[in-house]
Amino acid sequence: MEEIQNTATQNQQPNNQLQQNLPNATAVLVLGILSIVFCFCYGIIGVILGIISLIMANKAIKLYSSAPNLYSESSHKNVKSGKICAIIGLSLSSLYIIVLIIYIAVLGAAIGGGLMQGLGGI
Repeated sequence: MEEIQNTATQNQQPNNQLQQNLPNATAVLVLGILSIVFCFCYGIIGVILGIISLIMANKAIKLYSSAPNLYSESSHKNVKSGKICAIIGLSLSSLYIIVLIIYIAVLGAAIGGGLMQGLGGI
């Protein structure tokens, strides 16, 4: 009976010791969150951080799917959360850039129309 318990204990210990965190799991999460935070800095910083986070997340997910027993599930959840945050940050940043371009176009049209009207009145 003791031999069965000892072998069961020995089988569990190496399995727990072999599981490690996915590389860059924390970095993916941090970059995903920062892409949301910096999406209103004219959108450029948020887009850059979001793209970097998505690339790193896709590499980590491929690595996890190739050998899920080697990596801890908590690090996989961090990668998935970071990827979701990166998608949200990338979407918000892209939307902000589009709104900014429209704003500049409208402002340029208004200034250009005013200049043309002013020059035509001379």
